[in-house]
Amino acid sequence: MRAAVIVLPGSNCDHDAFYVLSQVLGVPTDLLWHEDVGAHGHTPLLQYDLIILPGGFSYGDYLRAGAIARFSPAILALSDYLARGCGLVLGICNGFQILTEAGLLPGALARNITRQFICQTVRLRVENADTPLTSALQTGEEIELPIAHDQGRYVVAPNGLAELKRNRQVLLTYAGENPNGSEEAIAGICDPKRRVFGLMPHPERNTELLLGNGDGLRLLRGLKQT
Repeated sequence: MRAAVIVLPGSNCDHDAFYVLSQVLGVPTDLLWHEDVGAHGHTPLLQYDLIILPGGFSYGDYLRAGAIARFSPAILALSDYLARGCGLVLGICNGFQILTEAGLLPGALARNITRQFICQTVRLRVENADTPLTSALQTGEEIELPIAHDQGRYVVAPNGLAELKRNRQVLLTYAGENPNGSEEAIAGICDPKRRVFGLMPHPERNTELLLGNGDGLRLLRGLKQT
């Protein structure tokens, strides 16, 4: 496997993701500036098996989170990357917001119901372990990951929610407390083809015992095993 972490203006979890992939999981990984990718860039995405959109505040979250980043050359290039069946795409926090804004995942991420920034460790329930992202876990088990967001409340139209359930696209839900008021406590989803993944919690921030119990590493290890 070879991976790339897309760096946008305002990204602040790019080096965290790069460290976990390259140093902890041993996956050859590149940090790619978003303008170096796409039709006019010199780095094609097609050479990578995994593309990660990291957390942060792309373009300062002006307008709303991910609304400007969706027009970045790197994000525009993802449609062709997926159409060619090249690999997997994972959006973490701001990356999840960007994927919904770009129409690569259904629904949207709105302001937390508390109207406050939330930064805490949460319990999550694995709703579907039959995907590359969750394959190292078991359906029904609970894990712990940190969250840090202001616009993390997942919302989706009723027909969209029904489709998510029908296709078993809901991967993670908040167990117990629903900190941001997400629809049916949804914390992470995938596309119908199980190739695009988005989640608000940060697995890269819980990959070593110094920072937690290592549940984030267990989650990300599933991608390496794909």
